[in-house]
Amino acid sequence: QVQLVESGGGLVQAGGSLRLSCRASGSMFNPNVMAWYRQAPGKEREWVAILTRGGSTTYKESVKGRFTISRDNAKNTVYLQMNSLRPEDTAVYYCAGGNGLPYKNWGQGTQVTVSS
Repeated sequence: QVQLVESGGGLVQAGGSLRLSCRASGSMFNPNVMAWYRQAPGKEREWVAILTRGGSTTYKESVKGRFTISRDNAKNTVYLQMNSLRPEDTAVYYCAGGNGLPYKNWGQGTQVTVSS
């Protein structure tokens, strides 16, 4: 049984940075895709960034150039480095992983709040 645990969320001023972590524990976990999603109050969950096993990345247009997804295989951890944060980035951020949609494994989420 794989568990994904996010950390690193918090309150930050606009223009600031945060780094989210998603650590996988349990059974060996090496999915084809790891992703970060977010859900703002009153809105649907949306994908933010995707990282394939081969190292390819894809970003939501609004976070391109500001967010970076990466992975440390030795630590079984995926990161989301978020720079130049904006109030509209405020959301609960989730990591997910699997071999295709819908992703099989999800974390519990971590709150990111960006004040103006």
